[in-house]
Amino acid sequence: MKRTGWVAAGTLALAYGWIALRGPQGLPALLEKHREIRRLEEQNAALAHENQLRRERVIRLESSRSEQEMEIRKQLKLLRPGETTFILPDASNTSK
Repeated sequence: MKRTGWVAAGTLALAYGWIALRGPQGLPALLEKHREIRRLEEQNAALAHENQLRRERVIRLESSRSEQEMEIRKQLKLLRPGETTFILPDASNTSK
């Protein structure tokens, strides 16, 4: 009788472990969470790199008068006397 109780308890423990590992909170969910963490870490690293590039650009704009002038001319589409602007079609439009 005692042996049968131990076997039943062991079987129940194995069944519970199997259900816990295979259920909605089991290994598949854990693996999916690890994939999501990895994806978010990569996204975070890319955003940190982009932020660093933008900080460097701001520093260049703050310190360099010529950088400021080029940016203003680019945004306002201004030209100096005697300069010519060439407008080329987008590469995506020409492939169609």
